[in-house]
Amino acid sequence: MLEVDDLHAYYGKSHILQGISFHVGEGEIVSLLGRNGAGRSTAIRTIMGHIPAVGSIRFKRQRIDKLKTHEIARRGLGYVPEDRAIFPTLTVRENLLLGIKPGGAPGRWTQDDVLDLFPMLRARIDAPGGVLSGGEQQLLAICRTLMGDPDLIMVDEPTEGLAPMVTDRVRALLEEIASRGVAILLIEQKLTIALAISHRLYVMGQGRIVFEGTAAALRQNEGVRKEWLEI
Repeated sequence: MLEVDDLHAYYGKSHILQGISFHVGEGEIVSLLGRNGAGRSTAIRTIMGHIPAVGSIRFKRQRIDKLKTHEIARRGLGYVPEDRAIFPTLTVRENLLLGIKPGGAPGRWTQDDVLDLFPMLRARIDAPGGVLSGGEQQLLAICRTLMGDPDLIMVDEPTEGLAPMVTDRVRALLEEIASRGVAILLIEQKLTIALAISHRLYVMGQGRIVFEGTAAALRQNEGVRKEWLEI
């Protein structure tokens, strides 16, 4: 579904992505792991068109690396950034409605679907997004993206700074998303979550892919974990 081949990206003269290649198949949960500064967030921002891409990015077999961000989104690629990017002065309901594609046919997710999953959002449906807790804002950001009915969703650090109970809710939501046939590209610092829910994992280090494999293979590869993941 998503194919990235020999992708390079730059911040000014800094060469951040140095020829990375990876893929995400239909219905897969694939995690992109690595320490801060490895280039993970740059990778998905480049895929989403926020940073100029050098290399090939294909989504559903079509090149998207020269498209604008809104054109990429309309093709079915969703993105939940690390800062959540909710609109703090708009209500929960209004934030959710903003996720719907203009003129789009009904998709896999409705407002009632996401509110049934998270009654705490339903209870605060008319509250401004800015008064929600960090965990509620994260759930709202993911649910807003689902309202656009993506075929693949890229989620950047969804559990960062969240309490264990909320982390469990985010994990359950990701698994529910995948169960409905939506592929996921996940950036996650909590290795236990990535290992538990991912079909495959990539590890990045210094702008390159240094490991590709299953959760079982990564558990067994102590060298990769110590060099590129553990502090």
